[in-house]
Amino acid sequence: MNVVQISDWKIYLRDGEQFLQTAKSAHLKKKKGFSPEALYNLTCMGIEKLIMAFLMKNGDLAENHTMEDLLRAMDKHLSPDNDIGDKLRYLDSFQEICELDSYIAKKPTCDEIKKILQIGDDLHYHLAPHIY
Repeated sequence: MNVVQISDWKIYLRDGEQFLQTAKSAHLKKKKGFSPEALYNLTCMGIEKLIMAFLMKNGDLAENHTMEDLLRAMDKHLSPDNDIGDKLRYLDSFQEICELDSYIAKKPTCDEIKKILQIGDDLHYHLAPHIY
C-alpha cells in the first residue's frame, strides 16, 4: 500500500513538541501564570498535535479529537499499547467536552500535573521511532 502523507504534518510535530516543552518548562520553573488547568491543556494540545503529526504522516486523520478517538486512530497503524491507551484515557477523565448536557472539568492537582507531563513525554517517546 502506498501511503500519501497529508501535508504540514511536520508543523503539527513542531507545534506538539513546543506545547509539551512549554508545559514542562513552566512547571519546572513554577511559573505563576501557568495554572494546573493551563498545564493540563498545554500538555493535551501537545499530545494531540503529536498524534495528528503521526497520523498525517501515515495519510490518516482521527474521527474526533478526544484522547480515545486519537488512540483508536493511532492503533490502526501501531500495535495497541495498553499502557499508552490507559494513560490517554486518564487524560480524558479530566474533561468531558463532547457532551453539552454533562460537561465535566476536573482541576488537576500538583501530583496529577506531574503524571500528566510524564504522559506527554511517554507518548513522545512512544511515537518518536515512527515519526523521525
